[in-house]
Amino acid sequence: MSRPEVIVSVNKKAENSIKSGHPWVYAEEVDSIDLSYTNGELVDVVNGKGSWLGTGFINDNSKILVRIISRNTNDRFDVSFWRRRLAYAVNYRKTVMGDDFRCCRLIFGEADQFPGLTVDLFEDIVVTEVLSLGIDKIKFMLYELLIEILKENGVNVRAIYERNEAEIRTKEGMDKYKGFVSMDGLADDLDGHVRITENGIIYDVDYINGQKTGFFLDQKYNRKAVAKLAKGMRALDCFTHTGAFALNMAMGQAEHVTALDISADAVNMTKKNIGLNNLEDKIDVIRTDVFDYLTELAIKKQKPFDLIVLDPPAFTKSNATVRNAYKGYKEINMKAMKILPRGGYLATCSCSHFMKADMFRNMLVDAAGDASVSLRLIEERKQAPDHPILWGVPETEYLKFFIFQVV
Repeated sequence: MSRPEVIVSVNKKAENSIKSGHPWVYAEEVDSIDLSYTNGELVDVVNGKGSWLGTGFINDNSKILVRIISRNTNDRFDVSFWRRRLAYAVNYRKTVMGDDFRCCRLIFGEADQFPGLTVDLFEDIVVTEVLSLGIDKIKFMLYELLIEILKENGVNVRAIYERNEAEIRTKEGMDKYKGFVSMDGLADDLDGHVRITENGIIYDVDYINGQKTGFFLDQKYNRKAVAKLAKGMRALDCFTHTGAFALNMAMGQAEHVTALDISADAVNMTKKNIGLNNLEDKIDVIRTDVFDYLTELAIKKQKPFDLIVLDPPAFTKSNATVRNAYKGYKEINMKAMKILPRGGYLATCSCSHFMKADMFRNMLVDAAGDASVSLRLIEERKQAPDHPILWGVPETEYLKFFIFQVV
């Protein structure tokens, strides 16, 4: 298409938000729409005086009525436009990820100006999640273009698997499902497992049944940072999931690592990955509730670990539950601080966007006070650069990661 025909006029609040770089226009910020429209199509957005602000996908099933994809008046939204944008995202990953390019996030939604689209690359397997109707309508074109671009960069895509299971799809007026994409040249009958190598460690990624797209790539360099500290230490990996932090610490020459998770599937995945790396004599895996495990050690005043990693799932997925999440984060952090010896090390994080960085810092201060310890900051880190943070779009900044010495 050349240019949209439908014009959406928005209020001053939306105008200021768009000019600051935020791509969302909420329904209550819209003053008028000049023509009838079809959900998922592109529309132009203007201010109260008619000055053009941007172009985006419209969908009145969502509280976010318009998702801006361009603020360039010269853009024409044809195949060439989308190819350039995909190539831009891929080239960025090749630059910032270097040798890690074959296992990284290729598209990170709004941060790459693809609203609601996630694309992860695991060697020759592409796993996607589509959460916006506008992208859903053009996804097969995007998949074809992405295959071409990846081939130009030395990756021959074997299969594309969609993990379109999130509840937000229902709110956007789409069905929930998962499955292989049927396109010429792509396999659609694989077992859902692919082996990747990250930080020199081999993993079996279950992209059909694993959480999200099958593997959490965003902690890649945080795992490496913790591994640098682990030499000679007795380490504890809480909420181990696939065993990634435990494996990195073992490869970092930790004396011994204990990995905890309440999920039987997580324990089995971790054991499989330990076996792939021949680290059975270095890592124990225990199926247990992390809160109970830490509580028991704290009550007994035992200090069997020199290094503890807390990488819990998101304790909150909305502002409404942030206070409860604060309590949960504080409890595990306080108990970890109590069972570490003076001079021990704590790596702790939150992957919830709704747990803001300042709130997470305040929680750590509270937890340290209750544990009667002080924290010496070694590093404050975020998600890996293949999950880029776009300034002006706070939703793209979600991972808080701190490494402390307890003194």
